Amino acid sequence: MKCLFAIDKVLISKFLKFGVVGCSGMIIDFGMTYLCKEILRLNKFLSNAIGFILAATSNYFLNRIWTFESQNEQVGTQYVQFMIVSTIGLGINSLVLYLLNEKLKWNFYLSKLFAIGITTIWNFFANLLFTFA
Repeated sequence: MKCLFAIDKVLISKFLKFGVVGCSGMIIDFGMTYLCKEILRLNKFLSNAIGFILAATSNYFLNRIWTFESQNEQVGTQYVQFMIVSTIGLGINSLVLYLLNEKLKWNFYLSKLFAIGITTIWNFFANLLFTFA
């Protein structure tokens, strides 16, 4: 039981760190999405993808160093793994965004916020078990 508590404590700590990193990524994501959609007048789904990918790249480096404290010297391989997880996350993110914004007619940015929340859960566990295992 004591070991299980320690694992839970470590997992909770990593999830909280992942959340902090995710908040910085969300700023990048929303900022770039806004820039691309509203200023550059790109398609909203393309804008969403650009914001998401730039945020994922930033999140990889921050999570590698701080959240998961990875010592893996195969940075390129690990980055590719992270981006695979993130690309699947982008699919989840875009599907949720499409369903909420296009089908249910929710506000685009509120829909995006919900999409990020759902995608965060996927990204954390996939990266914990795959990228940084």
